[in-house]
Amino acid sequence: MLDTITHLKVPIDQEDRTACLGPDGSVAHVTRVMRMISGRWKLPILFRLFAEPSMRTLQLKRDMPGISQKMLTQHLRELEQDGLVARRDFGEQPPRVEYRLTEAGRALMPVLMAAREFSRGYAGEG
Repeated sequence: MLDTITHLKVPIDQEDRTACLGPDGSVAHVTRVMRMISGRWKLPILFRLFAEPSMRTLQLKRDMPGISQKMLTQHLRELEQDGLVARRDFGEQPPRVEYRLTEAGRALMPVLMAAREFSRGYAGEG
C-alpha cells in the first residue's frame, strides 16, 4: 500500500526540495513537456500521427477541420524542433513531405493516453 502512495516520495526536507523545485527538478521537466504539447492543434497532430505511421500535410489538414495551413505548418515545425515529430522531404516536384512520430514522440504517447484515461475517470467539479 505504501508503495503506491506517491505523495510520500515527494521530499519535504528543505535541502531535498531541489528534486522537485530545482532547475532540474520534477516541476521543470513536467513544465517542459507541457510547453512542448501546448497549442490548440498539437495534441490532435500527435494523436493522428500515432494512429497512422506517416502522414502528408494535406492528410493532416483534412483530418482536422478548422486548422489553417499556417497553424498546421507552425505546429509541425514546433513539434519537429522539440524532437517529437520527424519530417521527411522526398525532394520531388511537386513537393512531397511526410511526417511521423519520432521515438520520443512515441514514448510520450503512453503519458497522453494516461491523461486521457484520467480525464475519462475524473468526475471533477465544474
